[in-house]
Amino acid sequence: MSTFLTGDGSPAMPAGGASDAVIDTTTQTFGADVIEASMQQPVLVDFWAPWCGPCRTLGPIIEKAVQASKGAVRLVKMNIDEHPAVAGQLGIQSIPAVIAFSKGQPVDGFVGAVPESQIKEFIERVGGPVGPSDAEALVAAGEDLLAAGDTTGAAERFAAVLAAEPQSVPATAGLVQCLVASGDLDRARQALDQLPETAAGDPKVVAARAQLDLATQAASLGDESPLEARLAADPNDHQARFDLALLRNEKGDREAAADGLLEIMAKNRSWEDEKARKQLLTFFEAWGPKDDATLSGRRRLSSMLFS
Repeated sequence: MSTFLTGDGSPAMPAGGASDAVIDTTTQTFGADVIEASMQQPVLVDFWAPWCGPCRTLGPIIEKAVQASKGAVRLVKMNIDEHPAVAGQLGIQSIPAVIAFSKGQPVDGFVGAVPESQIKEFIERVGGPVGPSDAEALVAAGEDLLAAGDTTGAAERFAAVLAAEPQSVPATAGLVQCLVASGDLDRARQALDQLPETAAGDPKVVAARAQLDLATQAASLGDESPLEARLAADPNDHQARFDLALLRNEKGDREAAADGLLEIMAKNRSWEDEKARKQLLTFFEAWGPKDDATLSGRRRLSSMLFS
């Protein structure tokens, strides 16, 4: 077993292990809080400092993930400004740094403010598979209700999660989709704006933002009838066909929306700098990668581009 030293060079003495899932430690209590505790269950040590911006980003995310692990791991936080000795012994040169200990030894780790999904994978790698938390179960139920068209029931589930976890990315994304479906675009935009920048690439956030953008576009187009009249008069009125695709998507007719954009591409693929193709890709983002309309549209798009 490695021996960690206190600030005066003497061995760290046990201080009675804490049972909480997330605790702070010092150089003096590191032996008990981490080395001894890791004999019973894996312990993650988060080395951080008050001046470190990425540390402030990572902190609440990793704490949430550890709480959700339901005892698979515990988290010990160490302020390296106040207690630099252990970090120095471990050769830590950049923070935030998270080191996992098991059976008294460091076994894994990562550096930087990584996304929540990667933290969960890290915890499962160290502590074993983690079952769904109550929040995850509520989000899943909300997503099922949303897919079934029950936006009210879905919004209630997402709101319940956000009441306990205001920064929940999947719950926020789900609530945004409910707000878009109900036409409350301003509140949807406000909810998205409250998410941290690190959530921008999350697939659920990407889908929610795409849905909001599409609804915003469609809101300015009015009724389908004038556009249909324009197309009847001129089948090559690509802008009318494009706007109809937006309106049909907004009404839930995804196949017709994709058909319209693909027809524009068949007639003039380069129209307005490939505007139809780019809009179709936005549809795919909004619908999600597993949606039937996305799968069908991607097949047809691929066939058109590579035939």
